Amino acid sequence: MAIEGGISPREAEVLELLGSHCSNAEIAARLFISVRTVESHVSSLLRKLDLPDRRALAQRAAVDQPHREPVPLPAPLTSFIGRAEERAELSEMIMAHRQVTAVGPGGVGKTRLALAVAAETADRYADGVWFVDLIPVTDPGLIATGVAGALGLGEQPGRDLTESVVAALADRQALLLFDNCERVVDGVALFLERLLAACPGVTVLTTSQARLMVPFERVYQVPPLSLAGESDAVALFMDRAQAAGWPLEPSQHDQVAAICARLDGMALAIELAAARFPTLGLDGITDAVSHPLRMLIGGSRADERHRSVRAVLDWSHALLEPVDQDLLHQVSVFVAPFTASAAAEVAGSAIDVVADGLARLAEQSLLGVTSSPKGTRYRASETIRQYGTERLSQADELAGARARHLRWCLTQAVDLAVAGQDWRARFDAAADELRASLRWAASEPEQRADAYRLARHVAELTFTRHLIGESQQRYELASALADDPAATASMLRQAAEVAACRTRGDDMYRLYRAAADAARRTGDSAGAAVDLATAATAAYRFSSTFAQPPPEEEAIALVSEARELGGDDPAAEAAVALAEAGVLSDTFGAVQGPADNAVAQTLARAERAVELARRTRNPLAESAALDALTAAHAWAGDPFACAATAGRRITLLSSMADQPQTPGGVHELIDGLGMAVQTSLGVGNLADALRRGRQLADHPALAEVAHRATSWLLVADALAGDVEELLTGSTRFLDGWRRAGSPAKASLGPAAAAVAMIHNFRGDHDAEREWQVVLDRLGDSSERTYGYGALFDAMRMLHHGRAGEAMERMAPEPGEVWKWVTWIWLHWYVAIRAEAAVLAGSPEARDRLADARTLTVGNPVAGAIVERAESILDQDHKRLLATADVFEALGCRYQAARTMVLAGGEHTARGAAVLAARGARPQ
Repeated sequence: MAIEGGISPREAEVLELLGSHCSNAEIAARLFISVRTVESHVSSLLRKLDLPDRRALAQRAAVDQPHREPVPLPAPLTSFIGRAEERAELSEMIMAHRQVTAVGPGGVGKTRLALAVAAETADRYADGVWFVDLIPVTDPGLIATGVAGALGLGEQPGRDLTESVVAALADRQALLLFDNCERVVDGVALFLERLLAACPGVTVLTTSQARLMVPFERVYQVPPLSLAGESDAVALFMDRAQAAGWPLEPSQHDQVAAICARLDGMALAIELAAARFPTLGLDGITDAVSHPLRMLIGGSRADERHRSVRAVLDWSHALLEPVDQDLLHQVSVFVAPFTASAAAEVAGSAIDVVADGLARLAEQSLLGVTSSPKGTRYRASETIRQYGTERLSQADELAGARARHLRWCLTQAVDLAVAGQDWRARFDAAADELRASLRWAASEPEQRADAYRLARHVAELTFTRHLIGESQQRYELASALADDPAATASMLRQAAEVAACRTRGDDMYRLYRAAADAARRTGDSAGAAVDLATAATAAYRFSSTFAQPPPEEEAIALVSEARELGGDDPAAEAAVALAEAGVLSDTFGAVQGPADNAVAQTLARAERAVELARRTRNPLAESAALDALTAAHAWAGDPFACAATAGRRITLLSSMADQPQTPGGVHELIDGLGMAVQTSLGVGNLADALRRGRQLADHPALAEVAHRATSWLLVADALAGDVEELLTGSTRFLDGWRRAGSPAKASLGPAAAAVAMIHNFRGDHDAEREWQVVLDRLGDSSERTYGYGALFDAMRMLHHGRAGEAMERMAPEPGEVWKWVTWIWLHWYVAIRAEAAVLAGSPEARDRLADARTLTVGNPVAGAIVERAESILDQDHKRLLATADVFEALGCRYQAARTMVLAGGEHTARGAAVLAARGARPQ
């Protein structure tokens, strides 16, 4: 892409990826920068190119580069020879059908043909061609993980990776190439059925030794290389011989053709034979292949061709020195590219000996080799890998090789536990080996202890890598592998915490109850009590994350059982106290809780839970109890106590910053930051709300769920009048929300309403309608009717001078709808309600001002709104102007400018100019 004046190279990269419909999280992953940095580049590009939004940027990028390089395909190490007819046939098939499988025996050349066709047809797909190598994928359940890795996608909490991949590709026109499907056919088939049904612009080309048997599949049988006329088989042999430095004469054509015919035109067999030409010559190769390849009986022609490859492998193997034979066997346990040092550890040999052997194997075309600034890596094709592991099995050495591979994987996992600058790249390079080794070890009883250790390490690593669905699976696997029930319980608790991060309440509940069962088996009654109480608390504290929250009587029974089991154990007492506050008093306002809170009892129980948790010196237990106390203060109508308690919680969690991140710690911090933003808004502390909101928006665990990450920051930006920040964040919110499948989450309503209000202020009614559609999609709720919805609607009406409508919109007395305005909106509600009464000339204005002044004592922003309204009612021009300075000092720039407009005269023009500079139009 040509770089326009003023656009930096990094911004050009961001713009190009925007044109590829990448999310901010995807761009950050591709460029190895933070999501926040991507946002800054997007904002800068909007300004420099004078474009209104992200969508316009993406359209601009697509126009600037209609033929972008779309092919993240493996670069072949050797030239592709011939197959013109096959390329044309396969190209036509993928144009006519959405899923085509190139089928054939190992060694026939399926992968090279598919790669050639994908590269040649790339221009047909606006969103590119993507290669998914399934050799390393040993678990059919991890197909989506492999695809997500190829696409640069992360996992979105609340949905599995398959859903994330489908959402990312739903509106794209792309070709996906799945290579080596035969070992995970069932997993590929299930994945493709979901993908193709939901992504009409996606075409899939697969290579496999067997059909996938999916509804849309069309099969292309890959033939051997042509033997007649201008033989592709002969051309391949001669090309590879020349590449080895031994060009053949035209007179030798017929002898080469005879060799290729004996090899049935199988590409791999021909390449292996050609690699021996410098040492054996054509006569030697002819003699070697003549006898064994014709001793074939029975079976189909395809089977015979497969055995042709096997025979050449036997022959090539026999020509190796014993030390090289053994090395080839040993390295066949690697499923991904490996280094010489890794091979040395698995082979149990000196690094210099192994390096020499790998070079010789590469010279004989038995290994591929790639070099980069990060080092040299080797890899065997799937056919040669299978051959090597069969040889190990025949010699009864496979288990030993896999055990050494397992120990190497454990060492890698331990090393990866120490994060570094290139941690993600190092993890991605090792992940497939760890997964493959774990799958083998988990099925071997004698490897159970090491399998447990590796499962635990992989669970921790995948959580750090934000593959949280896999992390939960690995913790659950570790719990099943643990010999000690105490370790089982520990792993189940960790799995439950990951489930909480995934917003999978049902899993969280199930896993805590399973942990309680494991703890009971060890005689740990106190631990079981904590688990049962935590499960009951989770059912209420996170009820919105459950597909079906447990009924009230079930949760109450868990609390009773926990109370009996726990006795006077401090940790159990604290957990039970929190459960009593959450379940019996419904501190958290759960969907299955009682209709009315007994406020005094709720406060008392929450305060007791905090005190008992504090005594345990467990910050996470205390954080959960403080969350309950925050909510209890909300029900009591005390926003200042809410804010203070939420602040205590953040201070407590911040004290853990130097400790290794755990799933429980990450979940508590994200929840705590969200609560801190809300409670700070509730008391008019905009500086803290913005600071905590940015921390939440920047948290790496929320990179793939931008709508969740930015929602409360958008509210804070709107109330502060930070229009540019809001517009930047709103594009990220909308992109994340759409990629998540546009979930109807009522908790996102305040953000959508706030953005719609700002667009109304700006006079951008098209954008306002777009956000109103989003708001309607999020669903109606009492909070929208009486809380944030009433507030933002009234602010919009007042902005346009429709005070009477604003007064009518906020007609309900706060006490009538207290649950929906107390939490965050009470002070804003009563202050704006009083201002509406004043500006509408209502006879109730003086009384409303008096009530509002009493309620908002201590809230600087709400107090300034009340002061401004009273000065207007009293016609005290000096007091009115003074509030503008107060708003400015508080960082509430919109209200400061609005005050100038309300002041009239010469001040109106100044206020209007400030509003215009901030993108808003005065009334």
